[in-house]
Amino acid sequence: MRPGRGLLTARDRTEGFRAGLAGWPVTLDPASIVPGAFTRDGGYEAMSTILAAGEPFPDCVFAVTDVMAVGALARLRAGGIEVPAGIAVAGFDDILTLRDVYPPLTTVRLPLKRMGQMAAELILSDADLERPRVIPVPGEVILRESTVPRPPPA
Repeated sequence: MRPGRGLLTARDRTEGFRAGLAGWPVTLDPASIVPGAFTRDGGYEAMSTILAAGEPFPDCVFAVTDVMAVGALARLRAGGIEVPAGIAVAGFDDILTLRDVYPPLTTVRLPLKRMGQMAAELILSDADLERPRVIPVPGEVILRESTVPRPPPA
């Protein structure tokens, strides 16, 4: 699931996800990318779109924000689909609210404190602030129960 097509954050996270898949025998069909708002309701609606497409459902849905992932989980609960047995779900941000989500959500955690320090250093430096910059920041995948692998088919 991806928020509005024009958002830089959405594009970067989608491309990062695509790059991460490159090392695996998995392809990401552009038709499988469902846009949605960066909100709980956006995640709910995007998951509704995925479910409306019918079976076979995807093995896993990656929401570009945890808030969207929470909405996706709510939609799956409403449809009686178990996570991760029916569809696995992962998000991005590792927000504190995840402490109250079941099943616990797999997510990507960013070093927010370090990112704040980097931003402050840029502002306080003599750098040309008019010139855009891209500074890669490594994320950490936090594996939780929402993406436990399925048992092999009998």
